[in-house]
Formats: sequence, C-alpha cells, structure tokens
Amino acid sequence: MNWHLKWSAERSTLAPSAGHSKSCMADVVDAATRSRMMAGIRVKNTRPEIIIRKGLHARGFRYSLHPKGLPGKPDIVMPRWHVTIFIHGCFWHRHGCSLSKLPVSNPAFWESKLAANRSRDDVVKRQLAAAGWRTAIVWECATRGRLARERLTCLIDRLATWIRDQDGPPTLEIAGADLLMLSSPAGDKNISK
Repeated sequence: MNWHLKWSAERSTLAPSAGHSKSCMADVVDAATRSRMMAGIRVKNTRPEIIIRKGLHARGFRYSLHPKGLPGKPDIVMPRWHVTIFIHGCFWHRHGCSLSKLPVSNPAFWESKLAANRSRDDVVKRQLAAAGWRTAIVWECATRGRLARERLTCLIDRLATWIRDQDGPPTLEIAGADLLMLSSPAGDKNISK
C-alpha cells in the first residue's frame, strides 16, 4: 500500500477528539518513537554551543563547561574574566524569532512550560549579576542559516571584545537579527564544521 493511501486510511479511522467536530490527525510516529526522539534533544554540547566554544578557543580563551556551582549551570564559564555564557535555544527559551513558534497542539501546556523557562532564566541572570558575574546570551538563531555562517567570525569577534572589555556592559545578547549589523566576514568558515 502506498504511504498516502495508508495515511488516508489511518486518518479516516481516527475518532474526533473532545471539543472538535473534525477528526484530528494523530502523531505520525508511535509513542515509543516519539519518546526516543524527544530524549535525543540535547541539553549539553549542542551544535550552536560547540560553534561558539570552537570560536572562542581559536581566539585563545579557555573556559569551563556546565559547572554545577553556579546558578543555571552556564554553558561556558570563564573565571579569569568573570564571564558566563549561555547558548539559548530559541524555542525552549522563547526568543521571539521564527525558530520560537508555539506548537499548535496543546498550546496551554507549551505556554506554561516555556513561560516557566523564561522566568527561571530571569532569576538566574539576577543571581549571577548579584554574585558579580557578567552574562552573555547567544541565541540559536545567531548560529543557524547562511547569514550566520557568513558572519560567524564577526559574531565571535563581538563576543570576544565584550569578554575582554571589563568596564563594558554587564550583559550581552546576540541574536540572528544582530548579524545584519555586523560587518562582512573575513572568511573564517572552518569553525562551524
């Protein structure tokens, strides 16, 4: 049986859910597969995090990863510079860009879960500031896509300049929209591999 015929047959057998007059499409995978897929979403060592770490390391910075002694377990900690860096996923931390769209299914659950993540992020930032740490947040959208790959050198340079500037602002956020304001790349594309 062709996949589209099988899909049509499965869809026609679904009972309407509560509150819906039309039949709803079930998940395209079974519960065990969905569970395995969700378990595969990394918390540490994500691709954006590795891109930033490689870029900072190439510029001579040394750091610790995910220390348990600091609030929020920052992704990168530079004790010498008294800097913490979080690489936030746009969806999980509700950035507001195109990568952070709320799922259509079960919106109340996702709204409360992601709002709790945002409020926890705010508490962590305040705790780190009170302890004298400077905090940078690099959003996932700043490391994804063609523009991000082209401007990666500029992104890392901006982060490195902020780290070294001890008298500068105590916080820094870099998002995909910020890449438009950065100057053209020098051609350092090997970091993203």
